[in-house]
Formats: sequence, structure tokens, C-alpha cells
Amino acid sequence: MINLELLYQDAFLLVVNKPAGLLSVPGRGADKTDSLATRVQVRFADALIVHRLDRDTSGLLVLARGAAMHRLLSMAFAAREVNKRYVARVAGKPEQTAGEINLPIIVDWPNRPKQHVNYATGKPSLTRYSLLNNDDASNTSLLELEPVTGRTHQLRVHLSAIGHPILGDTLYGGDVSNAAERLLLHARLLSFTHPHSNAPLQFICEPPF
Repeated sequence: MINLELLYQDAFLLVVNKPAGLLSVPGRGADKTDSLATRVQVRFADALIVHRLDRDTSGLLVLARGAAMHRLLSMAFAAREVNKRYVARVAGKPEQTAGEINLPIIVDWPNRPKQHVNYATGKPSLTRYSLLNNDDASNTSLLELEPVTGRTHQLRVHLSAIGHPILGDTLYGGDVSNAAERLLLHARLLSFTHPHSNAPLQFICEPPF
């Protein structure tokens, strides 16, 4: 594989640490052919993406090996049987050390690919958060995030909506969109039951920020 960190492999699945700035799957256009999926498939031809991370988000991604395993893992993600945790450096400090953000999200059609909170047509979206630490000097906080639902850009939209956008977020960051060289959002933890062996699996990949 080209410039990718492989954290786990067996005959059924792979776990990879996706770098920021790399698409999960190829996009439209000749300039968007490079992706985590295509890089992995150079070595593992049967690898299929099960879930995605935004291009600018780093961290843990699972790929299935073969169509049968892809179906089983996709069902596990759809049934919310996969435990996911992210970390993000955000502007300011939440008033509560832990809480929930329950705001409906839908695509902002005139401004695609942006999403936005819309109480009339948005889909139910829930994010749980807890404060890991805060830095008074920079007026930023490190949060652990649990996306209970999996809407596009959910974590980014939710944190921006409550006034604590993620540093480096060029879509939703506002004044802090240029506060970091990259989006400071990282998929740190994944845990699930192996679809073939039924063994519990847990993977942790610490953020580079």
C-alpha cells in the first residue's frame, strides 16, 4: 500500500489509519481518483470500503475482504453495533463537561456539499460529547465525540451549531477555519464483534494533534 498505516489484517477484514486530505473512495473527475480504497486495493484486491470518513478527517477505517464480509460489516454499522469515538479540537469551552447535541441535519442544496440544521426537513441526528481538556491560552478544548447517528458532516455541523466549531474546518469553522493547517477531527476508536469469529475487536489510534 502507498503511504498508509495498516493496523490490522486477516482473511476477512482490514483496519487502516486514514491520513487527513485523502478521500475514502474515488470522487468524480480525474483529479479525484486517488483514495484510501484504491491504495488499499493495490495490495488487497478484494478490499471493499464499509464506511467513510470525510476527506479532511483522519483515523480508523474498516474495509471488508469480499462481498460476503462487506454485507455483514455493513449490517453491523447500520444496526449501530459498531462503537465509534472521535476526538476534535474545537473553539471555546462547552458550558457542560458532557452532553448531547440533538439537531436535525439535511443537505444545504444551494451550497452542496454543505449540510445544515433544518427543523422542518432535517433528519434526526444525535451526537454525544465529553470534555477531555481545555486550553485557556488558546481558548480551545479537546472533545471526545460519539456520533450516535451517522449523517454526512454530522460532527462538524453539530459543533458549529452550538458555537464550538472544529479548528481548521473550512466549511463550518467560520473564524477558526484557518486556525489549523488541517481539520482537527480524528476517528480514534472502533470496537465491534468480528463477523466471522465473533471475537471482540477494539482498535485505538491516537490523533496526530
